[in-house]
Amino acid sequence: MTYEDPLDTGGTERPSDAAAQHPALAGWSTADERSFWAFHDNRYKPFLHFAYKQLESDADAEDAADKTFDEIMNNWQRMLGMENLPGYAWSILKSRICDQRRKRDKRALPTDLSAFAAMVDGRDDFEAVHGRLQFADAIGHLSERQRDAVILRYGLELETADAAHLMGVAEATVRSFVRQARARLLQVLDIPSDDGKVKS
Repeated sequence: MTYEDPLDTGGTERPSDAAAQHPALAGWSTADERSFWAFHDNRYKPFLHFAYKQLESDADAEDAADKTFDEIMNNWQRMLGMENLPGYAWSILKSRICDQRRKRDKRALPTDLSAFAAMVDGRDDFEAVHGRLQFADAIGHLSERQRDAVILRYGLELETADAAHLMGVAEATVRSFVRQARARLLQVLDIPSDDGKVKS
């Protein structure tokens, strides 16, 4: 069985000595190898951008994305038989991001002082800074899947179809996650909804 990525342009070619460069590829059929590289080429960049939004560090994001695709490569032939291969790949990425956070927590954490710096050097007033900090705190009240959908749709500015494709879910599911996230944020931030009522 081979994985055919809907975004595959069909132009993915890798050197014939790929198995020498990546021992996990040894013994793979050409079709399996091509399907892996098509999957990699279509997802590496969005996975990397998502990891960066979560980790706010180029090095940590690259490490998480690289480890994700190492794990996918090591399990690719088993994954080809899975019902939801893209969803499984997404779960690997999420696990590698968590691993990277734990690893980083053992080091000194970089402190994000951008909101404070904006206030100090006159680029922003206290109310705007306070609002951004409140919003950042409110995001913590969303479920993991709601946060993922919001980050993909609004942080990375992906279309609903592309976000769904990366998460391995239906477009309607992404729309539902975004709607639920919006309702939860309105409630947490005590903001009236479109009908003028605060969501409870």
